[in-house]
Amino acid sequence: MTWSEIQPLLSQACWDTLYMVGWSTLIAIVGGLPLGLLLVLTDRGGLLQNVVANKVIGQIVNIARSMPFIILMVALMTFTRTITGTTIGREAAIVPLAVGAIPFYARLVEMSVREVDDGLVEAVQSMGGSTWKTVRSVLVPEALPSLISGATTTVVALIGYSAMAGTVGAGGLGDIAIRYGYQRFETGLMWITVAVLAVAISLLQFGGDFAARALHRRAAKSGPLLLFRPFSGIFPGTVATDAVKKN
Repeated sequence: MTWSEIQPLLSQACWDTLYMVGWSTLIAIVGGLPLGLLLVLTDRGGLLQNVVANKVIGQIVNIARSMPFIILMVALMTFTRTITGTTIGREAAIVPLAVGAIPFYARLVEMSVREVDDGLVEAVQSMGGSTWKTVRSVLVPEALPSLISGATTTVVALIGYSAMAGTVGAGGLGDIAIRYGYQRFETGLMWITVAVLAVAISLLQFGGDFAARALHRRAAKSGPLLLFRPFSGIFPGTVATDAVKKN
């Protein structure tokens, strides 16, 4: 194949991959973030301690994570057809991609939130902060650099999943590599596709790492006292809020 024939194929495949990965990443973050927080909050000693709920959520996450993606796609075909009306194409691929990524990101969120200093949580609670206030003012902001790193890891995994989804007619770079590179023996096109995927993953990883480091440096400079800023108008007489006002 000539470059004039390859270029439109690659352009469409890159757009299809970006479309699938973008939407599935958004759904994974929206679903995985609260799920990961629930795994922490409902655990023993958590703000919403409920051992039964924690075990149930944990088992569901473990089962979903343990299923190979190719099997997950097949198992969700009926569900995918119900939502999208079809089982092929990029819209149909978003369903198994998102379902597979939600528990994956939830575990990364859980690990990130568990690293937050318990002293900050206790300080907010001692000033009368609710569970929601604690999550919004302490857990998520303090874990944000790690959450971004986890989101980057999820996106990289989704790119690999999307390439696998191409083998069942989902489109994207994986479909080009299999349909043209492998089945039609266009080895050069297959290696071009591999190179595009490698460059995309490298750029995403660099961007995610840069954002996480920037937030970590900013947090190190500002210190944890900024977390108490939402309480400075509510508890003006506390030591922490007085220190915030001085800063």
